[in-house]
Amino acid sequence: MKIKKIDHVAVVVAELDHSLSVWKDVFGLELVNLEVVPLQKSKVAFFAVGESHLELVQPLTDDSGVARFLGERGGGMHHICFEVEDIGAALIELKEKGIRLINEVPQVMEGRKMAFIHPKATGGVLVELYELI
Repeated sequence: MKIKKIDHVAVVVAELDHSLSVWKDVFGLELVNLEVVPLQKSKVAFFAVGESHLELVQPLTDDSGVARFLGERGGGMHHICFEVEDIGAALIELKEKGIRLINEVPQVMEGRKMAFIHPKATGGVLVELYELI
């Protein structure tokens, strides 16, 4: 598997609007994208940090994984995302190595494919793999 870079680090927040002002006004980060992600039942904001991003994630429903995370742990670091060269090949390689996957097949979204590795396979860290298409 070829990892190209850390694409983003995701932080779950209860109130996106409040968090936006903190990261913009206090840290001076540039907001580059704000969108609703129906597949994840969330609203996300991306801030540029060099060649990587900080992603803020707010759940939109009470039945999403992000909402469960927020309810159990409160806000905070949710996952790290690696941009990979070939997500399909990466998932096959990880499965062959016995790595527990949340998504064995990439989820396709506009302009990208993504899949998650189970945190039990990585010492407690939820890892997202991401490929631009």
